[in-house]
Amino acid sequence: MKTSLLFSILFLIAFSSFAQSIPSKEVQIKTALMAAPEDKKEGATVYGFDEKGEFAILRKGTNEMICLADDPNSPGFNTSCYHNTLDPFMERGRQLKKEGKTAKETFDIREEEAKSGKLIMPKDGATLFVLNADAADYNPETGEVKDPYLRYVVYIPWATEASTGLPLKPSGPAMPWIMDPGTHRAHIMINPPRN
Repeated sequence: MKTSLLFSILFLIAFSSFAQSIPSKEVQIKTALMAAPEDKKEGATVYGFDEKGEFAILRKGTNEMICLADDPNSPGFNTSCYHNTLDPFMERGRQLKKEGKTAKETFDIREEEAKSGKLIMPKDGATLFVLNADAADYNPETGEVKDPYLRYVVYIPWATEASTGLPLKPSGPAMPWIMDPGTHRAHIMINPPRN
């Protein structure tokens, strides 16, 4: 009896400590929208974490933009927004991560599913905006972020160096380049210089 009571108390302490580490819904929405273009913020759908730590919709949007709040269980601060045509790709990645798949396994599974048509990828390209900062520069109580860095990714499935004219690595500040060419995950990277 004493042992089970002790485990129950320890579980409640651990759970309440985890629950306290999840920022409020308002802070999650505020910080998730930092990655969105100005004209897309107001109507964007926002995903984040509920009081139990479960991934959930925090706000249903009215435009094509989907934004993700920072994951309190991941190091540093990272939010992102993407065009809704990328949602099947992103959702599949979240499912596979939850199943414990490695990055390579996730890539291979999505590659096979995209080739077979099971995983629908954007036909005309779709943009992902990624904003991050050091953990020390993020206040989860107020949602203030110091020195954030925003970079841009344009997914163009199956594109190659030859089909785009883009190099395989950047050769100058903010120069676009292509990663994972010829695959479902082919994308243009644009990393502006940091201030």
